[in-house]
Amino acid sequence: MAQEDVFKKIVSHCKEYGFVFPSSDIYDGLGAVYDYGQNGVELKNNIKQYWWQSMVLLHDNIVGIDAAIFMHPTVWKASGHVDAFNDPLIDNRDSKKRYRADVLIEDQIAKYDEKIEKEVAKARKRFGDAFDEAQFKSTNARVMEQIAKRDALHERYSVAMNAMDLDALKQIILDEEIVCPISGTRNWTDVRQFNLMFKTEVGSTADGASTIYLRPETAQGIFVNYLNVQKTGRMKLPFGIAQIGKAFRNEIVARQFIFRMREFEQMEMQFFVKPGTELDWFRRWKETRLAWHKNLGFGDENYRFHDHEKLAHYANAASDIEFRMPFGFKEVEGIHSRTNFDLSQHAKYSGRKIEYFDPETNESYTPYVIETSIGVDRMFLSVMCHSYQEEKLENGETRVVLKLPAALAPVKLAILPLVKKDGLPEKAYEIMNSLKFRFNCMYEEKDSIGKRYRRQDAIGTPYCITVDHDTLNDGCVTLRDRDTMKQERVAIADLPALLEDKVSLTGLLKRLHDAL
Repeated sequence: MAQEDVFKKIVSHCKEYGFVFPSSDIYDGLGAVYDYGQNGVELKNNIKQYWWQSMVLLHDNIVGIDAAIFMHPTVWKASGHVDAFNDPLIDNRDSKKRYRADVLIEDQIAKYDEKIEKEVAKARKRFGDAFDEAQFKSTNARVMEQIAKRDALHERYSVAMNAMDLDALKQIILDEEIVCPISGTRNWTDVRQFNLMFKTEVGSTADGASTIYLRPETAQGIFVNYLNVQKTGRMKLPFGIAQIGKAFRNEIVARQFIFRMREFEQMEMQFFVKPGTELDWFRRWKETRLAWHKNLGFGDENYRFHDHEKLAHYANAASDIEFRMPFGFKEVEGIHSRTNFDLSQHAKYSGRKIEYFDPETNESYTPYVIETSIGVDRMFLSVMCHSYQEEKLENGETRVVLKLPAALAPVKLAILPLVKKDGLPEKAYEIMNSLKFRFNCMYEEKDSIGKRYRRQDAIGTPYCITVDHDTLNDGCVTLRDRDTMKQERVAIADLPALLEDKVSLTGLLKRLHDAL
C-alpha cells in the first residue's frame, strides 16, 4: 500500500476512534486547527508526562515553570521575532495558492532522495547479502546522476537560504521546474517575506489598547524568568528550566494533518551552561534526547540527525532529530546551542543585569544556553504513524491495531465481563474499582467478546481482562495481550504487580535511566 494511502487511513482512524477531530467540525472546521478527543488527550498527556518526568525527575538540576502566553511586546523585539520571524512565500498565479519557497525546494530534494533510495532498494533485493550499497552508489550511472543533481540543488539552496536571497530561491524553483501541486503550472510570483506572529490588543478601548502578540515559541518565557528561577531556586550552573505550553504561528502552508498547525504545543528545556562548554553540552544533549525517543522501541532505523547548515541568528550549532513518517523523514525535535544571545538581548532591552555569579571563579558572566525543543503534536503524530498496523490473521481476517508503547496508551486495561448476567458485571466492576487508582481502566460489556477485543486493539489498549464464570470460583481472570493476542489465566490479586512495570511510566523511565 502506498504510504500516502496509509497516512490517509491514520488520519481517518484518529477521528473514528476519538483521537483527533477537526476543530469546529459542525461548522466545517477551521484550517490547520484540530481538537484532541477522549483518547487523543490521554495519549497526549502521557507523552507530556513522559517528557516532563524524564526532565525534572531524572535530572536533579532541571526544574519546571509555566509562563504566560501573553508577554510584554518588547520581549519579541528583543528576541528578534518582530524583525526576523519570517517565512519566504511564493504564490502560484493560476491556483491562487501560497507556498513556502523553502518547503517547495526541500520537497524537490526529497524527491531526488526517494529516487536514489528506490534504485538502492531494487539492487538490495536483487543482490541480497552480497549487496554493497556504497559501491553501488559510486558506480551505478542512474544513481550517480541523481546524487549529482541532488547535491547541486542542495548546495544552491544552502547558499540562497544562508544569504536569504529571495531572487535566488525563485530561480531555483524555476530551474528545477517545480510546479504547483494544485494547478500543475509554473506561473510563480516573486518570493517575499511574511511575519508569522499573531497580533492582538490588550486594553479596554481602541484608543488605549496596546498591540501584543500570541507567543510563537515558549522559550522566551523561560529566558525572562531566568533570574527569578536562578535566585529563588539557588540554582548553580549548569542547570535547566523546562516548560510545556501552547504557541501560535500564522502558518501559510499548514499541512499534513497535525504536523504543521497554527496552534500547537511545545515541550522545551533551556539548559544554562558556562561559556566555552556549550558545544560539549550540545553533543551530550543530542545523545540524551535521541535516547529518549529510541526508548519507545520504534526502531533505531526510523531516526536520524539532521545538522543545520543555515543557523539561526542566535545559534552556533543546531541539529534536528528526524523521524520516518509516511511522508518521509521529518523533524520532531530540535537541539540548538543558542549562545548567550537571548539573555544578552533581554538585558539590553530591559536594562536589567542578567548574569550568573560563579562562586568557583569569583566572576560574573552571561550563561550560554542549550535548547531542546520538541513539538507535542508532531510527537503525537509520530507515535500514531508508527503504531498503526493492519495485520492479516490466520483465519483470513484483518485487524487494525495500534501498537502504542504501553506506558503511553490512553487506556491501560479493559475490563470485560464475558456475559451481562450471572454476577459477572458486578465482579468486573469490583476488579476495575480496585485497579483504577493505578491504571486508566475501561469497562465494556456490549457486543461479543471478539468485537470488544477488536475495539480495544483499535485504540491501543495493551491488556484486556475477561471475567468469566470460573472467575467467581477460582479468583482468576483471562489476561489478553494486545500485540500477541495470547491469553493466560492470572489471579486477580497478582494483577497490580504484574502490570505495574509493563504499563506505567515508571517502567519506561527506569529503562531510559539505565540507557543513559
